[in-house]
Amino acid sequence: MNFEELLFQRRSIRKYTKEDMDPDTLQKILQAGLLAPSSRNKKPCQFYVIQDKDILKQLSTIKPSGTFIGDANAAIIVMADASLSDVWIEDCSIAMSYMQLMATALQVGSCWVQMRKRTNALGKDAEEVVKEIVGAPQTYRLVGILSLGLPAQILPPHTIDDVDASKIHKI
Repeated sequence: MNFEELLFQRRSIRKYTKEDMDPDTLQKILQAGLLAPSSRNKKPCQFYVIQDKDILKQLSTIKPSGTFIGDANAAIIVMADASLSDVWIEDCSIAMSYMQLMATALQVGSCWVQMRKRTNALGKDAEEVVKEIVGAPQTYRLVGILSLGLPAQILPPHTIDDVDASKIHKI
């Protein structure tokens, strides 16, 4: 598929089959994140790849809208070493977007799970909970989690009618 088709095909997929992903497929998704541009080429992004079902279940309990992480084949926790760059949020966001597009190109379902500035049911900062689970250094900051799996649901692609042209301002 060409790039335009890829953009229309990309959908947030929250239901996955039990089938494991091919390790090469996961590697290609990670490579896409590593190829993403970063401010001044500082490359502050860090990717924690989770395939352990117990840890996926732990991650799925952090916030109510992220329960589907427990059913994913894998998840990539996207953090940054904030001591390297003051624009780590942007850098990680670009990397997550690249990984989502690669997942779509490889027919892998994905969903961006927002964790930054979120809390769990007990009011504890989601970022701190995730860092505790994976043992990340305190200098690392969390942007989100990308859940991945072979899709158990097929959503129709977006169409040109989904494009809200009122968001474009020509001056």
